[in-house]
Amino acid sequence: MKPDNVIQNKSYAFSIRIIRLYQFLVDDRREYVLSKQLLRCGTSIGANIEEAVGAQSKKDFYAKLSIAYKEARETHYWIRLLADTDYINSVMKTSLLYDVEELLKIIGSIRKSLILNSKP
Repeated sequence: MKPDNVIQNKSYAFSIRIIRLYQFLVDDRREYVLSKQLLRCGTSIGANIEEAVGAQSKKDFYAKLSIAYKEARETHYWIRLLADTDYINSVMKTSLLYDVEELLKIIGSIRKSLILNSKP
């Protein structure tokens, strides 16, 4: 991982946070269904970013980024749901939503610039 690749670094760090949250939800809250959904989509963001970095074409790069964006949207949903059902507190919710919204903004910006730069 390149030290200057912001989206790679942030998505990886976010995946670690999601794994730790999953462990908390399972061990301390005995929650197994919602937490598994969050684990899958929350770690998928970084995995799809990694796939995008290794893409074979600009079209493939854009497609992988689009999947990462959708996974981030889903993660946003599960965080809100876990907070609104009292599985996580408002401090955790605010912090996690800040991170996932930052990822959404970065991914969205990259996708937008790809579209703008591909027009003749």
